[in-house]
Amino acid sequence: MRRLQLFFLMLIFFACNNSKPKKEYKLSSSGNINNLLLVIDDDLWAGRVGDVLREYVGSEIYGLPQIEPYFDMRQVPIAVFTDFVRLNRIVLKVQISDESGVKYYKDPYASPQTMVVINAKDSDELTALIKTNSTDIVSSFRAVEIREKQRRINKSLFNSSSIKTALGVDIRFSSAYRIAKAKDKFFWIRRDTDNGSLNLLLYTTSMKEFNNSSLFNEYIIKQRDSVAQSEIPGPNEGDFMITDRSYNPSFFKTKISGLNVLETRSVWKVNGAFMSGPFVNYCFLDKSNDRFIIAEGFVYAPGKEKREYMLELEAIIRSISIDKIKE
Repeated sequence: MRRLQLFFLMLIFFACNNSKPKKEYKLSSSGNINNLLLVIDDDLWAGRVGDVLREYVGSEIYGLPQIEPYFDMRQVPIAVFTDFVRLNRIVLKVQISDESGVKYYKDPYASPQTMVVINAKDSDELTALIKTNSTDIVSSFRAVEIREKQRRINKSLFNSSSIKTALGVDIRFSSAYRIAKAKDKFFWIRRDTDNGSLNLLLYTTSMKEFNNSSLFNEYIIKQRDSVAQSEIPGPNEGDFMITDRSYNPSFFKTKISGLNVLETRSVWKVNGAFMSGPFVNYCFLDKSNDRFIIAEGFVYAPGKEKREYMLELEAIIRSISIDKIKE
């Protein structure tokens, strides 16, 4: 009898263990940075729906001197979306369906992965949904790619302790960079390329110098021009970098590490030399210390596409954390 009872207890034990859900294993996602897999049947891709996708999701990046889209889009029919094709890190699926709407999925087939599915009952409804939701969809995919870039950067980090000591700023950038200039509370960080460079400026300014919020956008431009003129020399004596005023800058309020930040994008040029390129400027509000912390990335890469370089600089800047911020 005791053996029989023990037998039943063992059956219950193993049954309970087997009833626990097993952790599902996900393959690692794949794909180059900014490589968007677009899952849509050929007839839709060749028609009006495809045109709208190319116009809105494949739109050009503002702030670059030449036309470059946010993503390199690779289209496959829905029937082909199986096996290893599903492992792309960012996926947009567009299809005719009895349901209508836009859904976001995290790690459906691989990790990390973000997939957005747009369903609609006909082509007209699909185009309307794409137009309405394209900004959020692009932002969602860009956030994934920035995190992926940060993951790759973190594999080999530069020791930035001197920056933290001087500015109270934690920032993560790769060991391929070097500190080209360190002066008071100003840092110029640089990575040289075959025919140019990626550059990051970090410095602070006092809030006491500025008290008119309605003119803040203009203050940012004047401040960056002043710093660039004094700290970033051109190829010849007397040359200096300034904002190209023929290109209208874009201003956008955002948050980084929970902090209020003003993001500015535009084009720089060298006064006195035929040199130019894109820049992105982030102004952090450090109210607890009555200062602005400025982080700016700019690229010099003549004759080269600059999208990947700018994404790298943005990923570095978005790694910033600042101690004792009180807003």
